[in-house]
Amino acid sequence: MDFALFLGGLCLLIAGAEVLVRGASRLAAALGISPLVIGLTVVSFATGSPEIAVAVSATLSGQGDIALGNVIGSNIFNVLFVLGSSALVVPLLAARRLVRIDVPLMIAISAAVVVMSLDGSVSRLDGMLLLVALVAYVVLSIHISRSSEQDASSTTNEPRSRRAPRAMAVDLLLVGGGLLLLVAGSDWMVDGAVAIARRIGVSDTVISLTIVAAATSLPEGVTSLVAALRGERDMAVGNVVGSNVFNLTGVLGLAALISPAGMDVAPAVIAFDLPVMLAVAFACLPVFFTGGTISRTEGAVLLAYYAAYMIYLVLAATAHDALAPFSATMMGFVLPITALTLAIVAWRQLHKPPHG
Repeated sequence: MDFALFLGGLCLLIAGAEVLVRGASRLAAALGISPLVIGLTVVSFATGSPEIAVAVSATLSGQGDIALGNVIGSNIFNVLFVLGSSALVVPLLAARRLVRIDVPLMIAISAAVVVMSLDGSVSRLDGMLLLVALVAYVVLSIHISRSSEQDASSTTNEPRSRRAPRAMAVDLLLVGGGLLLLVAGSDWMVDGAVAIARRIGVSDTVISLTIVAAATSLPEGVTSLVAALRGERDMAVGNVVGSNVFNLTGVLGLAALISPAGMDVAPAVIAFDLPVMLAVAFACLPVFFTGGTISRTEGAVLLAYYAAYMIYLVLAATAHDALAPFSATMMGFVLPITALTLAIVAWRQLHKPPHG
């Protein structure tokens, strides 16, 4: 019954996200917002709705570990798995704005969350600051989009298409219906995940970092993959970056704000999971630098690192004998080599002649 409850919640989450994304995307397109900005804001926020639904439900039920672990695990999953699998199928394009604005903002917010957590908790004040950062990010995105739209309209006489009021009303109903499905699905999923964790003796944090994080991030994965296959590669990448920003500011911020005494952060999360999340955010910059394209090879590398992260979590949760040699290999060889390679790639791209 626990697995049935979990899977039922997952199905409702995916269905709700699909309905919500469809309605939200149509509304955004009707307002003349670019595909990249749609991916960074409307689509990423919509596909991030499962995370916020799970986080709020978990926080209100006293399962703060699940709320925090879900945010961290989802951000790691989005970059390593969603971006990696999408690039493996279709090489993705990284718009100049992503490298100049959005990815640095994602890195800065990730670093801020790490700093906020060093005292062992994310306080209600921290949550309020994160929500303010979310509002500022949305305002900035809309401002940049409108400026670009005005520049484009000054060079063309094409009128902007408008949807009929009845069609927009249907889109609003889709958004509302999707949200209702998300709320119901999140309740089922949290209950099932907690029951499973207690049954098999695995901590709530590990369950949220793996199963719940992957499940709630499936809408991002499906959306990015479909967008890439349809040629909307800006939206595919923007969805990942925007979702990570939304998770840190909107999801974590709201969860911390509604928690009576803030959210406790376990020492193990501070020592390992948060640094991994920050490192994954930093890894986006040199990957995006490579000619503005995320190649299939880079996608395969991202997927390999996600597999390594999952292996580590399983070995740590089960206290397996292979944990020590696996950790030594990753920390002493694989990670340094990867960091050096990314640094060399970034340096070459920064010093590349304009017409080289």
